[in-house]
Amino acid sequence: MRWNCRLPRAFWGSGLGRAHQPPEAIQRHRQNLAEWFIRLPREEHQFGPTFALDAVHVDPVIRESTADELLHTPVELALEHQPPQPGLPTLALSQLFDPDACGRRVQTVVLYGTVGTGKSTLVRKMVLDWCHRRLPTFELIIPFSCEDLSSLGPAPASLCQLVAQRNMALKEVLPLMAAAGPRLLFVLHGLEHLNLDFQLAGTGLCSDPEEPKAPAAIIVNLLRKYMLPEASILVTTRPSAISRIPSKYVGRYGEICGFSDTNLQKLYFQLRLNQPDCGNSAGGAGVLATSAQRDNLVQMLSRNLEGHHQIAAACFLPSYCWLVCATLHFLHTPTPGGQTLTSIYTSFLRLNFSGEMLDSTDPSRVSLMAYAARTLGKLAHKGVTSRKTYFSEEDVRGCLEAGIETEKEFQLVHVFRRDALRFFLAPCVEPGHLGTYVFTVPAMQEYLAALYIVLGLHKTTLQRVSKDVAELVGRVGEDVSLVLGIVAKLLPLRVLPVLFSLLKVVPRVFGRVMGKSREAVAQAMVLEMFREEDYYNDDVLDQMGASILGVEGPRRHPDEPPEDEVFELFPMFMGGLLSAHNRAVLAQLGCPIKNLDVLENTQAIKKKLGKQGRQVLPPSELLDYLFFHYEFQNQRFSAEVLSSLRQLNLAGVRMTPLKCTVVAAVLSRGKHTLDEVNLASCQLDPAGLHTLKPVLLRARKLGLQLNSLGPEACRNLRDLLLHDQCQITTLRLSNNPLTAAGAALLVEGLAGNTSLTHLSLLHTGLGDKGLELLAAQLDRNQQLQELNVAYNGAGDTAALALAKAARGHPSLELLHLYFNELSSEGRQVLRDLGGTAEGGAQVVTSLTEGTAVSEYWSVILSEVQRNLNSWDQARVQRHLELLLRDLEDSRGATLNPWRKAQMLRVKGEVKALLEQLRGSGS
Repeated sequence: MRWNCRLPRAFWGSGLGRAHQPPEAIQRHRQNLAEWFIRLPREEHQFGPTFALDAVHVDPVIRESTADELLHTPVELALEHQPPQPGLPTLALSQLFDPDACGRRVQTVVLYGTVGTGKSTLVRKMVLDWCHRRLPTFELIIPFSCEDLSSLGPAPASLCQLVAQRNMALKEVLPLMAAAGPRLLFVLHGLEHLNLDFQLAGTGLCSDPEEPKAPAAIIVNLLRKYMLPEASILVTTRPSAISRIPSKYVGRYGEICGFSDTNLQKLYFQLRLNQPDCGNSAGGAGVLATSAQRDNLVQMLSRNLEGHHQIAAACFLPSYCWLVCATLHFLHTPTPGGQTLTSIYTSFLRLNFSGEMLDSTDPSRVSLMAYAARTLGKLAHKGVTSRKTYFSEEDVRGCLEAGIETEKEFQLVHVFRRDALRFFLAPCVEPGHLGTYVFTVPAMQEYLAALYIVLGLHKTTLQRVSKDVAELVGRVGEDVSLVLGIVAKLLPLRVLPVLFSLLKVVPRVFGRVMGKSREAVAQAMVLEMFREEDYYNDDVLDQMGASILGVEGPRRHPDEPPEDEVFELFPMFMGGLLSAHNRAVLAQLGCPIKNLDVLENTQAIKKKLGKQGRQVLPPSELLDYLFFHYEFQNQRFSAEVLSSLRQLNLAGVRMTPLKCTVVAAVLSRGKHTLDEVNLASCQLDPAGLHTLKPVLLRARKLGLQLNSLGPEACRNLRDLLLHDQCQITTLRLSNNPLTAAGAALLVEGLAGNTSLTHLSLLHTGLGDKGLELLAAQLDRNQQLQELNVAYNGAGDTAALALAKAARGHPSLELLHLYFNELSSEGRQVLRDLGGTAEGGAQVVTSLTEGTAVSEYWSVILSEVQRNLNSWDQARVQRHLELLLRDLEDSRGATLNPWRKAQMLRVKGEVKALLEQLRGSGS
């Protein structure tokens, strides 16, 4: 991580002089530093407007190390945390400058740690503690960003000028610095950005804080203790740059070990995820809605950590604890406009790498992220293509050391191993795979593999040869023209056109090879997205939640055959990395993606999706397909590709607020009608209905069964039915606790709706009052053709009132009243009502109509079969026994053998249902 802008170079403090100015200056200094360091990075804004880093800070483990230990660089991959040497304690921030084991005063402390261990956060916390007077050891802290100092180049400036550059009020007290002694602390953050030369021939001695020197020379003389020799100095750096300071100038080394204690990880998550509810920010970002939801997430996460899951190894790095919290926040809270999973991962990398160079001493100045994309991206892509997540040491070495020819290249590999390899790879802790390595979180492998592709780093042998040939022809094109002029004197003239044509063909062939390559990339992406083997697993968002929170219930036995690895996020990340926002962030990381490449890749993907996207997908795969479009963030592209989508079947998919946002964002721009939208058993709530409203307005048939929708949801349904663009003809609301209060709102919607023809309110708890409301208001709707109010606990009076209203309705053809609490007399009255007049709605109350089987008997029994496990079994059994009695009575009242045979068949179906019901009950 880095400080995104240049920091206040320094300010002056109190207690260092007798004048009145120093106390005022230090107070202003504290205020200015606090105001600066309390500012949140852009990536933290998603956690809400009142979120404060100071309130959730957890100190990482710092263990003391020695110069001798640092000299022995391990030969093996620097992945595992090395155990501390015996007798070397862990250190708290307040103990960094305590006397050493020999009682000597410690003036210079070097803290080192790999990317992601929390160096920047620790410095931020230390400075804020001093600003809030929680660090009384020092009268003044002056922080410097070494990255900012390096940007100044060799331009000379004195220490006083650097200190006072951001605060002119300190100029009067700067001469008192020498009197401050050890209570003056310089913080040099990110030493790896500076090239320091401690040889006298390279950096001369300088003791005067007002003498202009190059910034690097001033830092060298501070560390030499030649300038302000009594001052305390704290240095933070990556491991590869430790040797830039000779050990004789360092009083103590401390390794920042991150959260090597699982309890620290738990504490971090408790503080982060249990922030008080502060509503929605301006951008639409909220916090976890209720305390119970937050507590549940923390408990599930803690159980997963306690189980020694791989996530505990990932959360060794505080940065990955941040990523876990950001992902959970994305999955479980309202999503800010435009935020995607890809943008979270890209922002996460910017938060940790920004524009950092791999090695500031290397003239090539390759960015650390670009190097990771080229090396570990290759490893990740090989794993995806071979469906592999576990890697041996040889696998890792093969990707890191491929193509290395010079000593400088070996040095870059060494720096990357020491500084950043542990950020991306972690030792596997799962039984049966010990000794192998995995990507720190599974999604990081898919992200890096996608980045490797979109950056154009993956090239086949044919591509490389074609490119080399094309470049060669381009370089020698002019020379060839000259040669042909000479050759023309020796060859027949008719040969020249052939030679010129060959020169023109080479670039065209190369262009076609590149085009075929992009088509192959698009084909691979589409095939990964539509793998039939993945059709019946959870959608990718649920998979990601399960990977973080664990899977409830028994785990797979280690002896069972392993399941095939799933890489469904890989195509999502490929699409997401092509979006404009992510490309802008990647450019800051030193990984630019050319606009022409984006256009050509997009066209190739559209071509492949046009062929594959028309197939009917299972609900979870359809959501994954929509999530790909959401990650792509290209509305025009999605509108064109999804124009053929006519059925949106997401039945059984748990529609969280995020998933509702995904579906609405992707489909709301479309104009074509959706023949059917099936959202049965999706755990929808009123907020979800509100989010999905633009999509629901385009549906002809809308299924919302089994969603636990209550009266509050009926407000959304009423508004939906009253909307002037509503196209719904069939609305299925069965098995939702709407109650009579909900019915009162629905009849308002029915009164003003002109499209609805079929309405199912089966088993919605309407009762007598609900049916009476429908009976009183039914004539206000003139289009309804079928109304199902079966299994609603209504009695004879209410059912008869609704039946009479239905018989007089101009368009209603069918009214379902079976499975209500009707007496035998009531059922007879309803049958008689059906036979008293010509026309009018047909009322279905039983499996029989007089002495014949009802033509709707299969409809009734299929509804029972479909809901057998969700309805009250005792109540269903009683109703089935009543139907059985009706069949017996009707069969005995007819002499028609055909009707008797029909009734015998239906009777067998009812008995089978009763047996099934009794069997499940036992």
